[in-house]
Amino acid sequence: MHGWSTRRAAERFQCSPATAAKWAARYRAGLAMSDLSSRPHTTPTRTSARLERRIINLRVTRRWGPHRISYHLGVPRSTVGRVLGRYRMPLLAHLDQATGRVVRRPHPVRYERTRPGELAHMDIKKLGRIPAGGGHRMLGRTAGNRNNKRTRPGYAFLHHVVDDHSRYTYSEILNDEKASTVIEFWRRAVAAFTDIGITIEAVMTDQGSAYRSRAFAAELGTTRHLWTQPYRPQTNGKVERFNRTLAAEWAYATTYLSEEDRAATYPDWLHFYNHHRPHTGIGGAVPASRVHNLTGNYS
Repeated sequence: MHGWSTRRAAERFQCSPATAAKWAARYRAGLAMSDLSSRPHTTPTRTSARLERRIINLRVTRRWGPHRISYHLGVPRSTVGRVLGRYRMPLLAHLDQATGRVVRRPHPVRYERTRPGELAHMDIKKLGRIPAGGGHRMLGRTAGNRNNKRTRPGYAFLHHVVDDHSRYTYSEILNDEKASTVIEFWRRAVAAFTDIGITIEAVMTDQGSAYRSRAFAAELGTTRHLWTQPYRPQTNGKVERFNRTLAAEWAYATTYLSEEDRAATYPDWLHFYNHHRPHTGIGGAVPASRVHNLTGNYS
């Protein structure tokens, strides 16, 4: 091809004359005959290294999703997603929630009712009370067990009703899980949902004795009662997810020196969950935004 013009060479290799001239100049200069990266030498608008470290730290230590990290740090969701992708962080669905290790699992099929009140999920979370002076999760086994033996605090029972469509939750901390307690709680929950414009048409529970009682069936009246599959807590997945969230973000999120201290913060945390905390299951929205009677009524 010696002596060919740039245009003739371009015609032979089916490229533009500008491209042929570029390659010829690169050959004459002794540069590598391979494509160079189109990445700019500097990126002034790139996320700072400090912010990237904060994003990765929250992902690793808290195992939060992009929406939760975005809300906590006050940065766009897309920025968090790019940082997680840049560092090849595994999906939360591929992590073991207890250890944080990567364990690939198939994605479950997510279902959702089309309107508030069409289905509510009801459950009881049994939670060890914090002894006076603090528990073992924050103080260690030695000090925590000493406090526990001295005061013997027992257990608290968190009763929940979660709306399937909006994820709006009514919850109380009570002393037991007897049928009479469940019935009284159900009445207060129904009244609370009615106040925000939700009429509960059906409720799903597990096979607990209180839920199987005749008194509870009579209290439900015309409200349909659906049951979870035995040994399959995934059937009641939305309320189980709420249990996991409250454990990570409220029950064991900080050091409490007594059960009273922790219980006193629950109403505020529950309000935050319903009105301010973004929920990945509903596209990063907050539960209250899906309850038409509440839209715009919270700050």
